[in-house]
Amino acid sequence: MKAPFLLIAALSLTTAALSENVTEIASRFDQQKIEAIETYLTDNPEAEDREKAIAILVGAYLAVGEFKPVPDLLTQRYELQAKEEEPNLQLIIGEIVRPLIDAAIVSDQRDKAKAFVARVKADFANSPSAGQVTAILDQFGAELYLPGVGDRMDIAFTDLNGNEIDTTTMGGKVILVDFWATWCAPCIAEIPGIIKAYAENKDKGFEVIGISLDDSIEAVEKFSADKGITWPQYCDGKGYDNELAQRFGINRLPASFLVGKGGEIIASDLRGEELDIAVTKALGE
Repeated sequence: MKAPFLLIAALSLTTAALSENVTEIASRFDQQKIEAIETYLTDNPEAEDREKAIAILVGAYLAVGEFKPVPDLLTQRYELQAKEEEPNLQLIIGEIVRPLIDAAIVSDQRDKAKAFVARVKADFANSPSAGQVTAILDQFGAELYLPGVGDRMDIAFTDLNGNEIDTTTMGGKVILVDFWATWCAPCIAEIPGIIKAYAENKDKGFEVIGISLDDSIEAVEKFSADKGITWPQYCDGKGYDNELAQRFGINRLPASFLVGKGGEIIASDLRGEELDIAVTKALGE
């Protein structure tokens, strides 16, 4: 008599599973994992496998897209690492520092990440690996100083045609600030999309400002002429030491910021159709 009941139950479970897609199933189990490991850590604060538990918990939070708890958890994991005798730098940098910075940026906890980076630098200040650690931390940490959504991006310069450009006098316009270079293949790949968006929306209040990190001003002028780029361009021929790039912490390309009518950044690193949609929305607001 039990067989039919068990068969019906099994069929019910199968039907329920089929009603979910793979992502939903994985997310459900990640949530269960989060609850179970948090309970375990609370009940066993001195557990020998605490570091492993934290690592698994961080992975589960990242899998479900919950970034806010991650910096604190990774800080706890860092505290469990050896600092003086044979530190595992690959783990500390790759599995703690890098994801902590990424999660802090996404969850608006930049100040917390800045303090953490400073702490790691201090911990390894007298280590034989101090120079290596500092260089990596400076590279990763630079992203914490990039402008974010809600920040103002006031820029003033003389463009390559001798025109004075000042975004503070361009109130009411939507502005794309594009950091690029003629030697940057991903940057060049985005140019046709920007040209299209500029042509379609310039008369509606959309402006583009190009900031080139080229070493050669002539290269920028020639490329702009060849491709029909007509928006203002700034280039001081200093590459990554470009004055504006240094000011805004730009250490990778491409990097772009969409500034809304109020002068504040509303999005960054938009590509293709994403840029079209965001510009259209911003112009309509």
